[in-house]
Amino acid sequence: MTTATSHAYRVTPARILRSETHKLRTLRSTWITLGSAAALVLSVGIVMGATYTSDGGDSDVDTVILVLYGSTLGTLCTVVLGILVTAGEYSTGMIRASLTAVPRRLPVLWAKAAVFTVTVFGVMAAAALITFAAAQLLLHDTDQAASLTEPAVLGAVLGNATGTTLLSLIALGLGALIRSVPGAIGAFIGGVMVLPEVLTMLPYDAVETAVRYFPTQAAGVLGSATPLPDAAPVGGALLALVLWSAATLGAAALLLRRRDA
Repeated sequence: MTTATSHAYRVTPARILRSETHKLRTLRSTWITLGSAAALVLSVGIVMGATYTSDGGDSDVDTVILVLYGSTLGTLCTVVLGILVTAGEYSTGMIRASLTAVPRRLPVLWAKAAVFTVTVFGVMAAAALITFAAAQLLLHDTDQAASLTEPAVLGAVLGNATGTTLLSLIALGLGALIRSVPGAIGAFIGGVMVLPEVLTMLPYDAVETAVRYFPTQAAGVLGSATPLPDAAPVGGALLALVLWSAATLGAAALLLRRRDA
């Protein structure tokens, strides 16, 4: 009886994942932010498709970038959600219960990251695909008409969702590092969005090259069906985003082991 009881309450990776999935899905903020992100992508895409004219001067804009321009706004929503997933638990005190249930601590962070990544990518990939299809119904007789079967188009549409997901995963790591929702949002805006723009003002080729691999610049490369001028290659941009995410989560993991909840 004792063995059966202890087995029933054993902490396993599957049960931690189930717990984090339940927490993410039952939070009202999850559906508000994800719904807002998807709605922004779709609404902006439809507006871009409905208002586009072949003689309007935007014919040189990549089709996927044009149609999924709203993903920039959608990313802000998923970034906030990523911060809420980690820093939000510290603000409510829920993190103490989570770490009491899982004393080893790190599996909680890995489970949060895994559940969040799968959820955000699924929603944003669906939003990008639906938006692209809807916008192309309006662009079928223009020079921006395209199909998912054309070379690099499907990859760019899914790359757009991948970029959004990895940027949001960086935000999740910042939330775990800083443990404050306003502080993590400020750090993301200042360090991820504003800092690269400031660095581009410096007259050094090395700095210009390095900035190409910063998170927001790398994410932009993934969402383009045609090579962007003065940008990193797709493979390098994806690797850079993965490394930025891994570094942020790694730093959060290190401090999680050393600091009290």
